[in-house]
Amino acid sequence: MLIRLLREHLRPYSKPLAAVVLLQFVGTMASLYLPSLNADIIDKGVARGDTGYIVRTGGWMLAVSLLQIVCSIAAVYFGARTAMSFGRDARAGIFRHVNRFSAREVARFGAPSLITRTTNDVQQVQMLVLLSCTMLVAAPIMCVGGVVMALREDLGLSWLMLVSVPVLAVALALVIRRMVPGFRLMQTRIDAVNRVLREQITGIRVVRAFVREPYETQRFGVANADLSATALRVGRLLALIFPVVMLVLNVSSVAVLWFGAQRVDSGAIQIGALTAFLQYLMQILMSVMMATFMLMMVPRAAVCAERIVEVFDTDTSVAPPAAPAAEVPGRAELELRDVRFQYPGAADPVLRDISFRVTAGSTTAIIGSTGAGKTTLLSLIPRLVDVTAGAVLVDGVDVRELAPDELWRRIGLVPQRPYLFTGTVASNLRYGNPDATDEELWAALEIAQAADFVMQMPEGLEAPIAQGGTNVSGGQRQRLAIARALVRKPEIYLFDDSFSALDLGTDARLRAALRPVTADAAVVIVAQRVSTIVDADQIIVLENGGVVGVGRHEELLESCPTYAEVVASQQTAEVPA
Repeated sequence: MLIRLLREHLRPYSKPLAAVVLLQFVGTMASLYLPSLNADIIDKGVARGDTGYIVRTGGWMLAVSLLQIVCSIAAVYFGARTAMSFGRDARAGIFRHVNRFSAREVARFGAPSLITRTTNDVQQVQMLVLLSCTMLVAAPIMCVGGVVMALREDLGLSWLMLVSVPVLAVALALVIRRMVPGFRLMQTRIDAVNRVLREQITGIRVVRAFVREPYETQRFGVANADLSATALRVGRLLALIFPVVMLVLNVSSVAVLWFGAQRVDSGAIQIGALTAFLQYLMQILMSVMMATFMLMMVPRAAVCAERIVEVFDTDTSVAPPAAPAAEVPGRAELELRDVRFQYPGAADPVLRDISFRVTAGSTTAIIGSTGAGKTTLLSLIPRLVDVTAGAVLVDGVDVRELAPDELWRRIGLVPQRPYLFTGTVASNLRYGNPDATDEELWAALEIAQAADFVMQMPEGLEAPIAQGGTNVSGGQRQRLAIARALVRKPEIYLFDDSFSALDLGTDARLRAALRPVTADAAVVIVAQRVSTIVDADQIIVLENGGVVGVGRHEELLESCPTYAEVVASQQTAEVPA
């Protein structure tokens, strides 16, 4: 999964990556050349007292060092730009892909997990790309080059490399092997912390209203402690790596000096060559350490890559048509034919055998008890989810044959939980129509009975709106959401219990103002209050996912016991005790 993710997202940056490899090669070869020059200074300059040779070779060493520095800086520059570009592209790709998900896929992953995959997981893989460009590319070059240069200095000490390098590699591999499960678990723990924190921030009012701060604090503490414990286990293993490396490095240094001194005493090697061999051995071991450190990053990045690719590999259950309908008459008509919907793995369908038609200029209301399937039914029309049987037709065309943009252009949806975005009143209303003028915005606010409180805001249309609309009341959020749909001027209006937070007077005024605006549109209203739908042209009564009554208010009072019971219960609730 990791290789696949890197291959797909790094393909556009092949030239910068090639530059990184070339620069790292030149810079590493320059660093490998320095110990050999240092050996020549000791053996040919210091030992013979040749000051001129020392100065000339020292100047050459400075030039090589300068080349190494320039190449290293340039390699890091190109590597960092490539890594940051990878992260940007991966985050944008996940965002675009998730935007195509239906409610089913979003529920499957969960919002906290999708956030973690888009941010933390991408960051881990991005860090791997950065360190690969700065360390992993140089490690094998330094290792192979160091071996060649060390053998060039002295073959008699080469057996030390055959011992120290495998010992270091095996010791580090054993440690890293135990870290892989910890990295996998750590990402899951981060998901849990994000989920709990998101719930608590979103539901802060409920937490305080029910005095559940101690319980929520404890719940967050458990999730936080689990993450900390996992991180500590991985951290202890990580901390073990450096003592192991230093132990092997120091023992190897002592061994080189011990056995090398004997070879110097016997005249088999000069002091400068012994110094160079020691430096090459250190470079070889450091390259092994760098490669191992990168291998330590690979398991966590691999886990993150699996989670990212899982998102990319998940196709939306609401796929756009391969050949969308070319000609669609704009007649503002909606029809459901024998619609059935069932969640995957569920024993019973949520909706079954639903059929009705809404024509231009008419209003159809849907009412029923909680859990009857009203919101699910409304979600089928804009294809937030797809029917499992039957068909939903807009203007005589199955919605599954319409291009998503073409379908959504015809629909104005006011969801059950109106959501406002961070910005201003105007920016939220222009979600319905980006080209809407200020006059059109004020007209929509007037109809939605929201103009009064917007005028009272000092900034008017430019009044700030917090994330989720938390700085306005529930009724004001609903009215702004209705105004947003009105700005769109769609053919079909879908109101999902959009008047529940309004008082009866505001509700009546708003519905009266809506009539002339929706005279040429098809209107579907999901409501709990009978007073909201009493004037509807058609009322559909749902019970346990099925239709138990269809007709006008007066007809249903006589023919549908379920509807009569709802009306009676609401009338009883309105009579003071």
